[in-house]
Amino acid sequence: MAIVSIRGLTKRYGANLAVDHMNLDVREGEILGILGPNGAGKSSTLLMLSTIIKPTEGTAEVGGYDIRTNPYKVRELIGIAFQEPKLFWFNTPWQILNWHGKVCGIKNPKQAAERMLKQLNLWEARNKYSHELSGGMKKRVEVAKVMIQRPKIAIVDEPTAQIDVAGKYQIWDMIHKLRDEGSTILLATNELGEADRLSDRVAIVYHGRLRILDTPRNLKDSIPGGDVIDIRTESPIQESILQQMKQIPGVVDFTLVKESHMRLYLNRAEKMLPTIMSRLNELDVSIASINMKEPSLDDVFFHYTGDVLEESDEPDSAPS
Repeated sequence: MAIVSIRGLTKRYGANLAVDHMNLDVREGEILGILGPNGAGKSSTLLMLSTIIKPTEGTAEVGGYDIRTNPYKVRELIGIAFQEPKLFWFNTPWQILNWHGKVCGIKNPKQAAERMLKQLNLWEARNKYSHELSGGMKKRVEVAKVMIQRPKIAIVDEPTAQIDVAGKYQIWDMIHKLRDEGSTILLATNELGEADRLSDRVAIVYHGRLRILDTPRNLKDSIPGGDVIDIRTESPIQESILQQMKQIPGVVDFTLVKESHMRLYLNRAEKMLPTIMSRLNELDVSIASINMKEPSLDDVFFHYTGDVLEESDEPDSAPS
């Protein structure tokens, strides 16, 4: 059953169309990964769902309540970890989590705050002012607020940004546990590995529009050909070379990722590789590197958007 139903949800900031008539259902009890670059409309969508900003058009139901007509009911169901931590500079992690636990009606908020601070390696910094914390420590405090609250619907926006590798795995485990204990989770991320590891389903959002929605496995299987060969060359790849690659039997599809980087989609890559290498040699193409792999969410994103996710540095459209 859908616990969140989005219908025609649209947000404009002046002339900028941040979210473009989005339709999306979130199933109760799932982790839905919302994958896209900064500026894709992820944060704006989540801020509308949490009733922090109002839609320009369209609406959504959260737990059966319309975000336009019943915002207070919606807020009772939601907990949110913002992309940018919302911490007063003069508060300490201990004060923030203890207060948050009290506001959310948590039994023994001091005990819950202590447990969470220790779990996220913040105990030694519990009495530091927020402005003294590193970016990663602030992000941990922001995530900890949702973990203490344990809401029916948890929204986590870029939960592991600025956090080291060990901290990422720790937070990923906590998000999985939160789902397993009954929360529905909306995870906004621009990290392919994070979306793949955590999500029951992934929604790819690009330029404010939903491009595709399915399980990570089904999304990968939707890529033409069962294998991928990435070929990087010493010089720009000419159109005639791409056409020669296309004519090789067994090559299902191809894309030009960069001017000197092409990606071939095909079946039985290990058997096709000698033929491809021979053809490139005949064409006098100097190869810098070659890599064989199965399709990934990186390939899925490129297939449906024509863009490479890691290269986007456009600022997010939502107001700070």
